[in-house]
Amino acid sequence: MKAVKKSDLPSKICVRCGRAMVWRKKWEKVWDEVRYCSDRCRKGK
Repeated sequence: MKAVKKSDLPSKICVRCGRAMVWRKKWEKVWDEVRYCSDRCRKGK
């Protein structure tokens, strides 16, 4: 299996703080639903 470079992974912008967030393995099944970069941003809607 070939490793994927971090620069090749999909990314999104957090809707609250505007920071870029990169795809994570634990978000694999819910990537379309991910909107916030952290719990702090999610709680501060």
